Amino acid sequence: MKTFFEKAQQFGKSFMLPIAILPAAGLLLGIGGALSNPNTIAAYPVLDIAWLQAIFTIMSAAGNIVFANLPVIFAVGVTVGLAKSDKGTAALASLLGYLVMNATINALLILSDKLVVDGLAAVGQGMTLGIQTLESGVFGGLVIGIITALLHNRFNKIELPQVIGFFGGSRFVPIVTAFTAIFVGVVMYFVWPIFQSGIFKVGDIVNATGAIGTFFFGFILRLLGPFGLHHIFYLPFWQTALGGSLEVGGQLVQGTQNIFFAQLADPTVTQFYEGTSRFMSGRFITMMFGLIGAALAIYRCAKPENKKIVGGLMLSAAITSFLTGITEPLEFSFLFVAPALYVVHAFFDGLAFMMADLFNITIGQTFSGGFIDFILFGVLQGEAKTNWLYVIFIGIVWFCLYYFTFMFLIKKFNFKTPGREAKLVKAAKVEGSNRALAIIAGLGGLDNLDTVDCCATRLRVTVRDERLVDDEQLKTTGSNGIVKNGRGIQVIYGPQVTVVKNEIEELMEAE
Repeated sequence: MKTFFEKAQQFGKSFMLPIAILPAAGLLLGIGGALSNPNTIAAYPVLDIAWLQAIFTIMSAAGNIVFANLPVIFAVGVTVGLAKSDKGTAALASLLGYLVMNATINALLILSDKLVVDGLAAVGQGMTLGIQTLESGVFGGLVIGIITALLHNRFNKIELPQVIGFFGGSRFVPIVTAFTAIFVGVVMYFVWPIFQSGIFKVGDIVNATGAIGTFFFGFILRLLGPFGLHHIFYLPFWQTALGGSLEVGGQLVQGTQNIFFAQLADPTVTQFYEGTSRFMSGRFITMMFGLIGAALAIYRCAKPENKKIVGGLMLSAAITSFLTGITEPLEFSFLFVAPALYVVHAFFDGLAFMMADLFNITIGQTFSGGFIDFILFGVLQGEAKTNWLYVIFIGIVWFCLYYFTFMFLIKKFNFKTPGREAKLVKAAKVEGSNRALAIIAGLGGLDNLDTVDCCATRLRVTVRDERLVDDEQLKTTGSNGIVKNGRGIQVIYGPQVTVVKNEIEELMEAE
């Protein structure tokens, strides 16, 4: 189980590089698409200015191209995330492998006389980087990305005979990847249609369960959060046919998030895809309202002498959750001291997803459910398309639900949430250039580090000996919490974690 956690956290964090691109692309597409929509222009004639519409059109096109090419972005991003060294070569090899795989599939379609001219979506085909191929979506990118990373980590230091020694080491990786991608393309040609059919059937089961299925989606998603494995759970719904398939603009689009952004770029769409309400929109209720109520309850339950410190902590965490949808700083304030509260939180989050489904709230998102995405993909898209007003009405109820439930449970069971200790002592934090040194020391030293990476809020490390990890030392570095499972260590720092990771890597490279 510990080995599985270590591998799963490495796999989960590898998604974060391509996912990190989505907010910027979503911002461009959200603003550009909304303000260049003919319906918006008709409602607000002041926007009907040639140069202004030109800007919005360019923004929409710039954002749309990212979502239209997510498979290759994930292929490269996952490879970079999983490669242990020389990540640039690994990325190039991944791009090459993706092109070769799809070219192979295209050749097999031609040889079998299955290449169609019209109605590509109807037969599961599409255009990828100018190649007509099977529509494998992000899944195809993930397959190539993972295979390339495995080949890179295995062969990037290979030594060949002297006569062909030039092609050894990192230069060998693109070569072996290209040949491997041919075989992957052949396998995908035969296997993918069967696999896709299976995904459709699973999707039918999820849809058949209705609102109950939506509840369990949200509940399980939240329970996986502390382990950092939630990306693995929701991504198939967002990026593959498991989250639905729909023809948009003559193209077959698979995955809830892909469908939403394809519709966002289509001015003829009057109502967003229903899968958006099932696998996305519930987050806004919890992150913008529910957890704010929890933060207020924790503050109110703190002892008078500790309220000043707790108030600052909760205010910062609540604002982060509300604006960006990043909830770890708040959740980890009560997860370890009162796990029962987290289970209640997960239950309420599942209910929030179910409510979004029942009220057909179709607000999409890039990677979180905060106020920024709420404005871009809810308010700006119009009430008729998204039913965003329901989020506010339900959210007020959810704020009260969290507040009163947390207040009752904290007092009833005397949970030691922040500020309820006998005396709250704020740890002296190490800052500046000394922070990375302190973190490395807390993780057992440079020699104890195997892999170092991060996701949106967590430093994800695999150590060689978990017994050398010093929790108290890590707390002095500004950590909001620590998750340990075997050699897999996650230290929560919040949105600034990428800076922390870069500081550590600079010291590692200097050795």
